[in-house]
Amino acid sequence: MRTSIATVSLSGSLTEKLTAAARAGFDGVEIFENDLLASPLSPEEIRARCADLGLSIDLYQPMRDIEAVPADEFSRNLRRARHKFELMRRLGADTVLVCSSVSPLAEDDDALAARQLRRLAELAADFGIRVAYEALAWGRHVRTYDHAWRIVEAAGHPALGTCLDSFHILARGSDPKGIEDIPGEKIFFLQLADAPQMAMDVLQWSRHYRCFPGQGGFDIAGFLGHVMRAGYRGPLSLEVFNDVFRQAEAGPTAVDAQRSLLALQEATGLATPPAPVVPTGIAFAELVTPDVEPVSALLSALGFGRTARHRSKPVDLWQQGAARVLVNTGPAARRAGTSLAAVGLESPDPAAAARRAEALLAPVLPRRRALEDAPLEAVAAPDGTELFFCAARPELPDWRGDFADLEVDADAPGRAPAHGVTRVDHLALTQPWHQFDEAALFHRSVLGLNAQDSVDVADPYGLHRSRAVTNADGSVRIALSVGPAPTDDGARAQHIAFATEDVVATARRFRAAGGRLLRIPANYYDDLAARYEFADGELETYRELGILYDRDAGGAFRHCYTETVGRVFFELVQRDAGHRGYGAQNAPVRLAAQHAGRPVR
Repeated sequence: MRTSIATVSLSGSLTEKLTAAARAGFDGVEIFENDLLASPLSPEEIRARCADLGLSIDLYQPMRDIEAVPADEFSRNLRRARHKFELMRRLGADTVLVCSSVSPLAEDDDALAARQLRRLAELAADFGIRVAYEALAWGRHVRTYDHAWRIVEAAGHPALGTCLDSFHILARGSDPKGIEDIPGEKIFFLQLADAPQMAMDVLQWSRHYRCFPGQGGFDIAGFLGHVMRAGYRGPLSLEVFNDVFRQAEAGPTAVDAQRSLLALQEATGLATPPAPVVPTGIAFAELVTPDVEPVSALLSALGFGRTARHRSKPVDLWQQGAARVLVNTGPAARRAGTSLAAVGLESPDPAAAARRAEALLAPVLPRRRALEDAPLEAVAAPDGTELFFCAARPELPDWRGDFADLEVDADAPGRAPAHGVTRVDHLALTQPWHQFDEAALFHRSVLGLNAQDSVDVADPYGLHRSRAVTNADGSVRIALSVGPAPTDDGARAQHIAFATEDVVATARRFRAAGGRLLRIPANYYDDLAARYEFADGELETYRELGILYDRDAGGAFRHCYTETVGRVFFELVQRDAGHRGYGAQNAPVRLAAQHAGRPVR
């Protein structure tokens, strides 16, 4: 289906918004009146600009406080409407959005509202314009879509129809099934927006917290299904008021918006992109660093051994058990500092995974490789992390074939997994503040991962928000977060969590090898003693080593953290099989301890 986006959903000037929408693949736009008023371009120039970009102008909006008012006020409204219709004719827009009145002059009189809307539609028809009447969730008298439809039906004019907005309908808890009783040809326009479930004034909720479909808590796919069964054949249009989107760069936001509609169309059977190929494991995590010594010392103390080197690039493979870390000292390291730059995802069909990613607008990354290198497909996540699709089947090329084994002593780190790291438990990627919702949608739609509920925790310098995405068996876990970053340069921190079967033994071995664990305040353990019962000496051991503890119905979660090198630190995790969390209860303490360990500027 055709897709459209309201200019209010994007940041920047009107020209910037139009360009971003076109580049993201939208077919049309809704011109928001404030954007037109602030533009130095004339309506004719805006029309020409849209035509040059291949965009139709699907809607002009909004006209407010039109109906159910005293006669003298309605006369003034018709004068105002005539002016708007003349402007729309210059603009090349043929549909106008009229919101249900919030004016204190509006009367609770459906018959009057119908008569006046019919008169408005007669005037609009003279200009070749249609009127789409929408019920605002906070309208003075008309607040629901079925009420708005009854007025439209009573007015009985071919140039008058209704506009359905998912936010206004779902935020009020209205049953959208009744939409199917509206003739499809009388649904003149459809506006889509999701939103997180929040207990707040609906006007403020609408003005500040809407998001793209799939990023909130509404059943947008179910809603769209009712609209399509009613016979609607117009564009799928996004109208999203969001403080974050208004400040973020328009281009990436428009791509995120288009991706949300692609995923929505797939969920409702309106489109069939390549099927998702869910990753089955973490093949590797790649660090880039300009100074290999601190990273090497930390990995060695954790029990990793440097087991192989890339045949043509300055990249070393460090391994322990099934956990693999690549350390890259190439040119990218000098630009980024020590950071987590790439993730290898084990995939049963890497080529199909790449096709899915490209269809969902993930940027495909070009690779400079030697002829003998494995043909790895790679795309970029919204935060710039490179995602490599690595073959999980033996008959496909193995990325490890690009590495030459190094001679390693039998007693060297990485060769003795007892009481050590067994695999990667999860990756924690801190997102730019404006890309948190985008990142969750990306990992769900592109990679086919399941998203858990968002969790907010207190950070000493602000709010820290986290949302995990996983595959079904937990062999791939990625915790996406946004918040103040506890790094020396104030940049975003990321970390790799390694699984171990005995976190106490692993932590002791790490310290004996010269590693330093994050120091946890004694007050934390005093509180832990009040909340849980421990075996003799258990809590004292945790206190000594800085091990944090959490428990839920699925079992216990024990974990501790290393010092931060550049923008990266490591976590050791002992997870009971039934535990699905990440120690959210302990996050405020961990964040405070990391901030306390930063040097004073």
